[in-house]
Amino acid sequence: MTENEARDEICRVGHSLFERGYVHATAGNISVRLDDGFLITPTDACLGFLEPVKLARLDPNGSQLSGDRASKTIALHTRIYAAARRFDTATACVIHTHSTHCVGLTLRPTGEELLGALTPYFVMKVGHVPVIPYHRPGAAEAAEAVAAAIAQYGEAGKPIRAVMLARLGPNVWHDTPAAAMAVLEELEETARLRLLSATEPTPLGEDAIDELRRTFGARW
Repeated sequence: MTENEARDEICRVGHSLFERGYVHATAGNISVRLDDGFLITPTDACLGFLEPVKLARLDPNGSQLSGDRASKTIALHTRIYAAARRFDTATACVIHTHSTHCVGLTLRPTGEELLGALTPYFVMKVGHVPVIPYHRPGAAEAAEAVAAAIAQYGEAGKPIRAVMLARLGPNVWHDTPAAAMAVLEELEETARLRLLSATEPTPLGEDAIDELRRTFGARW
């Protein structure tokens, strides 16, 4: 993907997420890792109305080269790229949103992970989603905790594609903006199903999960 293609794709995905209610107002951000740096949505930008030329262009060290002022979350995004690429070398896009149902789940008592193995597509397309305890937006401690979670799961042979920042929202990553958006969509839909359940749903059993591993390469 060229830089111009990445710019267009960030704007397309941002608009799609905004139109469908995955983000609101100026919440959320999208970045793409380039061969020689990064693109990220500007601070306080509405993802529904992004302009390719105004996206922040950064060098490999995260210093801004052009465009509107970069989102403060670039520090977290660069930590995610560094940690995730140990296990998924093609990782090239990070999306953060304040998706309603995901955030809603963290307003009630949660375990170490946001959701269990509730559906086959959640297991296959999303995988484990560790919950990162609340830190203020942009806090360095959150970035450290996210990097540690990525390392922990990856070293255990279960690389992850998402974390949940308590009371803030999910961060998801993949090799393209479209693929990262698909992870986010499946995550938010599963969170919605969980909140719609009147009682605690029974997760898929180990035999079913093992079949998904063998058939589809699920990393659960």
